[in-house]
Amino acid sequence: MRTSLHILFIWCWFISISLSAQNYSGKVIGAENSIEIFNVQISDTSKNIVTTTNKNGFFSLTKSGSYIFSKTGYHSKTILIENSNLNIVKLLEKPEDLNEIIIKTSNFQSPLKKIASAISIITTKEITSNNSTNMASILNMVSGVYMQSGTQNTNRITIRGIGSRNLYGTSKIRAYYQDIPLTNGSGESTIEDIELNSIGRVEILKGPSSSLYGAGLGGTIQLIPNKGQFDEFNLNIGTLFGSFGLQKYSLNVNLGNQTNSANIIYTNTHSDGYRENNSLNRQVFTLASNHFLSDKDKFTIIANFIDLKAYIPSSLNEDDYINNPESAAYTWGRSKGYEDYNKGLFGLSWQHDFNLKTKQITSVFTSFLKSYEARPFNILKEKTNAIGLRTRFLSENKLFNRSLKWTIGGELFYDHNSYQTFENLYKDFPPEIGSVQGEILSDFNEDRFYSNSFMDSKYELSKKTILDIGLNFNQTVYKLKDEFNDDAINFSGDYRFDIIISPKIGLTHQITSSSMIYGTISHGFSPPKLEETLLPNGLINTDIKPETGWNYEIGSRGKIWNNIFNYEIAIYQMDVKDLLVARRTSDDQFIGVNAGKTKLNGIEMDINYTILKSEKIKITHSNSFSFNNFKFKEFKVLENDFSGNDLTGTPKNTFNSQIYFESDFGFYGFLNYYYVGKIPLRDDNLIYSQKYQLLNGKIGFKPKINSKLKIDVFVGINNLLNEKYASMLLINAGSFGNKAPRYYYPGEPINYYTGVNLKYLF
Repeated sequence: MRTSLHILFIWCWFISISLSAQNYSGKVIGAENSIEIFNVQISDTSKNIVTTTNKNGFFSLTKSGSYIFSKTGYHSKTILIENSNLNIVKLLEKPEDLNEIIIKTSNFQSPLKKIASAISIITTKEITSNNSTNMASILNMVSGVYMQSGTQNTNRITIRGIGSRNLYGTSKIRAYYQDIPLTNGSGESTIEDIELNSIGRVEILKGPSSSLYGAGLGGTIQLIPNKGQFDEFNLNIGTLFGSFGLQKYSLNVNLGNQTNSANIIYTNTHSDGYRENNSLNRQVFTLASNHFLSDKDKFTIIANFIDLKAYIPSSLNEDDYINNPESAAYTWGRSKGYEDYNKGLFGLSWQHDFNLKTKQITSVFTSFLKSYEARPFNILKEKTNAIGLRTRFLSENKLFNRSLKWTIGGELFYDHNSYQTFENLYKDFPPEIGSVQGEILSDFNEDRFYSNSFMDSKYELSKKTILDIGLNFNQTVYKLKDEFNDDAINFSGDYRFDIIISPKIGLTHQITSSSMIYGTISHGFSPPKLEETLLPNGLINTDIKPETGWNYEIGSRGKIWNNIFNYEIAIYQMDVKDLLVARRTSDDQFIGVNAGKTKLNGIEMDINYTILKSEKIKITHSNSFSFNNFKFKEFKVLENDFSGNDLTGTPKNTFNSQIYFESDFGFYGFLNYYYVGKIPLRDDNLIYSQKYQLLNGKIGFKPKINSKLKIDVFVGINNLLNEKYASMLLINAGSFGNKAPRYYYPGEPINYYTGVNLKYLF
């Protein structure tokens, strides 16, 4: 009996020891970008600091209970920690304190105040303030960025004037969805394919960023998906109706437990369009998830599928633009031109923390496109399949007793593109029939490959000064195989660009506790598309070169006037040589030539501040301004000399201003003013577009019903001033067959939308 009591006593003692030693651990991450946050203070309910998170966002507590998590730049949050497994805590960023927020676009996931580059952030709040169908109104909030939108599926984005000469679509910038490239092997990006409801944040790195993301002379757009909430299961159903037959239905499911979260979104959008031959049907399925397997391993899964059919009204000449803007271009309306495609991408990212100083991040991805586009001059069938890998190894060491952070990595990308063109026989059939496929005209296969090897480093020269040095090596290869013509006139061929070395050097210096200054010199490049390397006879022009440029920039960001105003200013000069010019050889054919040099000088400024903040109401005001002095330094095409002229396709200046208000009784609102200066439409500068201004507004109500059900009812109006403007321009439009050149895509007149979102927490 005594022995049994001794055993029972020892057993109880071990149990008490194990319980007293129980560990409650977790990680703190950003709500919008899921980045681990370091130096978060964790306090008990008496506001005594218990511990802080380490460099990997990890924390450890000795007992359960309620704790307050706080850090400058983030909203404090009280969390009940009662599970001994890994606990994931999300902190929401403060838009008015962006300098303190950690940036994903930086290799080192540094606070914005320690980055020697111009980086702009679009928050979840700014994304959801609009009507969830037009990305242009969101991106145009950013200084230095100009997105034109002819239709929902016809867009062009330029950053600091780069990409303005691309005739259709977005080129010469890089775009990523998480770590998955939205830029294909020809350097074209279609970020408008991503569902706006799935985006948690947008980070835009302006200017060459080769040492981070490879070929992209203009910069990089990083779309960061919303990966859902941990420890939450909710269902969100939304409907939206608007002018021109706009209908949008959405279903959003959030699945989360303690260490896993997933956000699943399905949307179905239909629009009749403002113009003739302008209807659109689009379905999108998106999955984004986070999985913390341990305190050292995190997996992210991204999947996106788009099914779209959109009719194309194309551009109009000046007379139709002024007098009949609802019309489609005659040949596009007569042929009922359209594009119909399925597109998908899938990616898996793995982050492993070896210790507090060393980690690796590896992403693998694949994508596909199957497209059918009926155009008046021919019908295009296209298929693309792509695979890729991006990996980087990051570490922190000491050099002369000062911190040295460095990363080394690489990115491999390959895609296979096959396309055929066919006769369009629409003229042989009644107008109501539209496009009819005829005989095959061409059949090509393209293999497009690039590799980037890069290194980046941050060295702490002093507590206030940091030196950035980066380097990128790029190799780009195109292979073209003609499957249609015989050996006598076969257009097959290969083109391999020389290895391009792009360095970067930058300095940041903390002037005060709330402001900093930076300077940077960086090199960038943009290889031509394979189509631009083809001569009129179909042979590959081996003399064509990539556009290359040097960017010189100084800037500052921080707070002024008793920390009331948050500001960011950048002054830059970019010198670009071997400018790629699309020379029209027929109504449907363009070839690329290197025509000269451009000098891009600009000033960008962003200011935001809180007008009123109380327990009942909050009003904030933000502004962005861009002044562009973009000139052709040397520009000769055949017998024409355009040296000294304004760069085609970019406004002289833009200004964007928005006011937000929200109240504790549920009402909220948003008012946006956007001004765009005149734009040269031709290289000879004989024709400019008209300057214009847009005013958009939205108000909504989120009544407090109960803790389970949330409702959001809203109504918005776009183009309140009913401004007549061109929402997209086709520069250097030709006038073949004695027809007037078609420069203009008419913007929508005043229009409205209204909707409701219902969210239920299970």
